[in-house]
Amino acid sequence: MRTATLLAVLIGALGADLSSTQAAKAETRLITVGTAGGPAPRPGRAQSSNLLIVNGTPYVIDAGDGTTRRLAKFKFDFRSLGTIFLTHGHNDHTGGLGYLLSATWISQRTQPIHVYGPPRTADLVKAAVHYFGYDSEIRIADGSRTVPIEKVFVGHDVAPGVVFEDKNVKVTAVENSHFHFPKDSAAFGKHRSYSYRFQTPDRIVVFTGDTGPSDAVTELAKGADILVTEIGSPDDVVAARKLRGQWDILSPKEQQEFLRHQMEEHLTPQAVGELATKAGVKTVVLSHLSPRPGSDDYTPWAEEVGKHFSGRVVIAKDLMEF
Repeated sequence: MRTATLLAVLIGALGADLSSTQAAKAETRLITVGTAGGPAPRPGRAQSSNLLIVNGTPYVIDAGDGTTRRLAKFKFDFRSLGTIFLTHGHNDHTGGLGYLLSATWISQRTQPIHVYGPPRTADLVKAAVHYFGYDSEIRIADGSRTVPIEKVFVGHDVAPGVVFEDKNVKVTAVENSHFHFPKDSAAFGKHRSYSYRFQTPDRIVVFTGDTGPSDAVTELAKGADILVTEIGSPDDVVAARKLRGQWDILSPKEQQEFLRHQMEEHLTPQAVGELATKAGVKTVVLSHLSPRPGSDDYTPWAEEVGKHFSGRVVIAKDLMEF
């Protein structure tokens, strides 16, 4: 009897020790919330958004159209969201930001929600506050809410470098090559595009956002466990536009500029493979998938990446988890 009792105590102690060890172990989850490149909406994919959950704390990277609906399908606790990062101001990365913020507010969140990004991020948040201020005013008037949304949403314009750090993540940003504005242009220096590196206790996850080939992004991605990268084929994108009747209506100059933008300010499959190899990443997740003519099969792009990168390549779908 004494031996059995002692054995039970030892097993119980061992179980408690294992349980505490598992609880202390860091956990990083990546969910590709929206995987479509824009700007045109797509029926089968939401636009660019990713969710990183570290030790139970959520961080959203970009919020394109459809983000809130996809998170709802994921059964996400909107009240838990306190931190969002934007890569740049294009609407396929920000078009769902306002409603995402509003959804957290409607879920009775009263603590600040901080949105970090390049210049004009604070302006975007102020615009969202202004747009949803009408809804806020009504709900406060009927007594269902008491804290105005302007007390909850906070936008931050941040410079490249370490832009955020807490007990779960260290976030570093670099300016990438998505925007090529002439130095004499009013847009020069006003609009910037960032890539982010998230260092957690157990993983390094890098998000390219939209970018062309960039030494800064390659350096940022060094040794990453996961590289979540945009990808596109200029030929396929043009063919898709022709299929929708959106190519011939452009002037020759507009067509030329569009092709330049696709080649210099986005990543082809070959460029993705070369970046991943130079950076020595372990896994490449292809997202922000530009349209293909009449197809949602991106196997040919993944195969082309594989010609230049020997690691794992995954074609993302909405709500895929890593």
